[in-house]
Amino acid sequence: MAFPAIALAFLPLLLTLLIRYRFYFALFYRAVLVRLWKDCVTGLSREERAYQYVLTHATPGDPDSILDTFDEWCSKVEYISNIGPKKGKILDRLLMEQSPLTVLELGTHCGYSTVRMARALPLGARIYSVEMDQRNAAIAEKIIRLAGFDDDTVRGTQSSLLLRIGSVHMLTFGTMKHVMFLINQVELIVNPSDEVIPRLRSDFGLERLDLVFMDHWKKCYCADLQMLEGSGLLGKGSIILADNVLFPGAPKFLRHIRKSGLYEWKIHRATLEYSKGIRDGMAELVYQGIN
Repeated sequence: MAFPAIALAFLPLLLTLLIRYRFYFALFYRAVLVRLWKDCVTGLSREERAYQYVLTHATPGDPDSILDTFDEWCSKVEYISNIGPKKGKILDRLLMEQSPLTVLELGTHCGYSTVRMARALPLGARIYSVEMDQRNAAIAEKIIRLAGFDDDTVRGTQSSLLLRIGSVHMLTFGTMKHVMFLINQVELIVNPSDEVIPRLRSDFGLERLDLVFMDHWKKCYCADLQMLEGSGLLGKGSIILADNVLFPGAPKFLRHIRKSGLYEWKIHRATLEYSKGIRDGMAELVYQGIN
């Protein structure tokens, strides 16, 4: 008799927790449980399922259609942490105002933000998009080409990789092979960010980064930003836009930008992409240099 009484006593607390954290429970269900179930049922990765949906529902060669279809899949079918349409407007505004010629993207994932940026870049601009996962990079390469950012002219040796998904140019970083898909306006670099950033000047001939978009592992934000500062590629006025700094959060990154004195910065508060009730934000930094 004691157990039912104890359980009944805890029922109000349980209901309170369920109500208070309902949005987080919903996110866990969509992002984790649904993903695991569909991985088992379909035999495809979540990113492959997203690509199949975009391929069959979007208009090839139309970046807006690609993005809208991606947004529909992420909102109604499964969850993927793209920048999304609401926070994407902040990125769109920066691209329109600044017209950057050299963009570094850390965290390509499925290519959503790459397409979002590529459609707004001025003539002659280029995105260097870094993704450490080869499987995700293969999906991103297909998405970018499907959006119309394709070019049959590829520098270097042409070969087949990952079921002939595209032409690649092979470089070597010491003992680490570096794979780079060259697509019109986009160079998709398949390697960890901490290995790519130190080689941007020597291997890619970069002198300055006009815009850096960070949407990879949040624990890497601070170290990668410090690496960029030491690289000399950030000039006065260079912009860094970092997503998800409040959820899941990047506390070390935020502490660094507060204490360094190198930036003018602000947080654009928003909700987590494709979710309700979970507060998030994007950090916008303008590099001022060392005084």
